[in-house]
Amino acid sequence: MHLFLLSSVLLGALLVDAAPTADEITYLPGLKKQPSFRQFSGYLNVPGGKHLHYWFVESQKDPSSSPLVLWLNGGPGCSSLDGLLTEHGPFLIQPDGATLEYNDFSWNKIANVLYLEAPAGVGFSYSDDKDYKTNDTAVAHNNFLALKEFYRLFPEYSKNGLYITGESYGGVYVPSLAVEVSQDSSINLKGIAVGNGLSSYETNDNSLVFFAYYHGILGSALWTELQKFCCKEGTCQFHNSPDTECSLRVQEAMHDVYSTGLNIYNLYENCAGGAPGEIRDKGDHIAVYYPGFLSPKVHVHFEKKLVLLANIEKPVKMDPPCMNSTASSDYLNDLFVRKALHISPEVNRWDVCSFDVYRYYGRVYETMKDHYLKLLSTLVSDCRKYISVVGFYFSTSNVILYRTVVNFYQVTI
Repeated sequence: MHLFLLSSVLLGALLVDAAPTADEITYLPGLKKQPSFRQFSGYLNVPGGKHLHYWFVESQKDPSSSPLVLWLNGGPGCSSLDGLLTEHGPFLIQPDGATLEYNDFSWNKIANVLYLEAPAGVGFSYSDDKDYKTNDTAVAHNNFLALKEFYRLFPEYSKNGLYITGESYGGVYVPSLAVEVSQDSSINLKGIAVGNGLSSYETNDNSLVFFAYYHGILGSALWTELQKFCCKEGTCQFHNSPDTECSLRVQEAMHDVYSTGLNIYNLYENCAGGAPGEIRDKGDHIAVYYPGFLSPKVHVHFEKKLVLLANIEKPVKMDPPCMNSTASSDYLNDLFVRKALHISPEVNRWDVCSFDVYRYYGRVYETMKDHYLKLLSTLVSDCRKYISVVGFYFSTSNVILYRTVVNFYQVTI
């Protein structure tokens, strides 16, 4: 009887705290003082020989009762560790590429945060067959399987409320994953949050032209011609217009936004890196700068430029425009840091974005309308949350876009 009770107590303890000890980060280089909260780094393995790297930081408040937040950076093809080290992680990378400073506004002050590098080929994530061709639906399903694997490794978090969050192309990643998660009753989905996310190429194109004009990027002559050729009876259609004259003026407007050195993430800040869509020879490699949210029809022209790079022997790297990721790259590729994160020496070096993933990525959805309507009917009926955050100076996903989206879905804010 005593043996049975002892076994029950031990089993209960294992179920309460079953985190994989092999993945725990016991010492993280760059910090003056190691954190009081626990953190883990390892791989969530999904079928097809795909190994998605995660970095999980427990809540500084109360891990057992704090919500679980999944964070996904966009791209497609960019690493969620950029969000951890430069946005809302518990520590922020410093310009020297070796030092970390604690973040007073870290999300893990009140939540357990799971940073997932997805899809395979992004950051430290990889596939055994090194085939990184994927698409929206495959990524959503693999992220769902990775989340299920996380719950298998960390069953103590299976009852915590889950919030799926992301930014940029996370506007596709988040709702497509959330729809699949919402159909699994074992997961306690509480809500989603999208920051400056892509939700519709058409709405993005239409709102961007207005945004550019209202911020003085477009001249009066061009604006007059845009209204003449693209607008009828007070309604403007700048996206995929069948009118040749309209299309030419829209191309000129998009050039002014994306190709003149403006910082598409903050119009009032300098552009620290290359301009969107720019290709630079950096000596030891070719740098391709993410072109922004180009609609599939326009993106075909950018893809033709990328095909020409196939004959160049130098390695090709993808970077977000107007951002300097050198510090993060230096830190994450340090041998001691990689060892602390349990990254095998055979795994490729970390880059903020993957050229291979971006180049071969299949954009399935031109609008996330159906996904959001499904989620609104599910989450709102269950008194759960949908949050959309937008920047007033962020041209690629702007405030005009979000007013349009809110009106379209007839949501009260």
